[in-house]
Amino acid sequence: MAVEEQEEEGAFPAPRRNAHFVGHIDAEQTVLDAWNSKRMHHAWLLCGPRGVGKATLAYRMARFVLSGGGDQGGGLFGDVPKGLHIDPENPVFRRVAGGGHGDLKVIERQYDEKKKRLQGEITVDSVRTVGSFMSKTAAEGGWRIVIVDAADELNRNAANAILKVLEEPPANAMMVLIAHQPGRLLPTIRSRCRRMNLGALEDHQVVELLGRYCPDIDLGDRDALAGLAEGSIGRALQLHDVGGLELYTEMVRLLAALPDADVLAQHKFAERFSPADRDAAFATVTDLLHWWLGRLIRFAATGQAPREVIEGELPAMQRMAAAQPLDQWIEVWEKISELMSATRGLHLDRKQALLNAFFMLEETMRN
Repeated sequence: MAVEEQEEEGAFPAPRRNAHFVGHIDAEQTVLDAWNSKRMHHAWLLCGPRGVGKATLAYRMARFVLSGGGDQGGGLFGDVPKGLHIDPENPVFRRVAGGGHGDLKVIERQYDEKKKRLQGEITVDSVRTVGSFMSKTAAEGGWRIVIVDAADELNRNAANAILKVLEEPPANAMMVLIAHQPGRLLPTIRSRCRRMNLGALEDHQVVELLGRYCPDIDLGDRDALAGLAEGSIGRALQLHDVGGLELYTEMVRLLAALPDADVLAQHKFAERFSPADRDAAFATVTDLLHWWLGRLIRFAATGQAPREVIEGELPAMQRMAAAQPLDQWIEVWEKISELMSATRGLHLDRKQALLNAFFMLEETMRN
């Protein structure tokens, strides 16, 4: 089982099955121009935050090339394609979606059956056959394509194996590497790829996609999730899956009460994360707390009020920012970040960690 099969459990369709693509017009046009000018690069590096559509674009590129230029090209009058879209009923789309196209190979982290979780990195065993695969004649007479999702998860030996292929690219073969943190890649890999940076989506685009994938979410909640996700539809859907908006609302209510802490409410809130099966929820709430404190620090530093995701959080930030100088908030942010990191990494008492975080914030406001 690989990463994409895990993603199928959520509302977001796996990228290989996703025909819908929003934003990143310039990136799509860059690929289209390269194809139409017959200067298709042998290696593309798609960079950007998680959940903004990099993998969706990678599969969109693969389907387009494997179909010989999409639904629009190759017509009677030599029409050039106007976009990368492939109809979901197209046989190429169907085979890519089913993982059964002979000219497409996908490299990603594999599921560890013994540990019952995804491997932490892509190992060399997963990439050994990439060179021979790309060197063979395409089964359907066109291109051979490899997608690496994600290249910054390659371990050193795997990265060196990929580099060897990039150094001697076969004809009619293309590699698409996805990178959430391109700085982690070997410089020699980056230098051999044509890089495209995919930025965060606009809030209205995230709202649109939420409506498509989760039509049961009302517009107000979609708007709030878009604010929390900061341009990542993947992040917005993940938050929805674990009840992130509800957690955020409760957390902000507790923060807004400081320094007059509602101790009973804090205990009730923190208790929710004690059970062993609440790992995802605890990771979400710690990320949200880290994010909220980061916004508080930026507000204290610049005086520019952030967008209010839910009603009442801006007055809470204003009171906290006025209570102590910036360096104090940076210090408490660092302490809470270290506490949460240690709690997650060392499996410490999650309830107590959250209570300690609230206590630190309360004490900072009082002193």
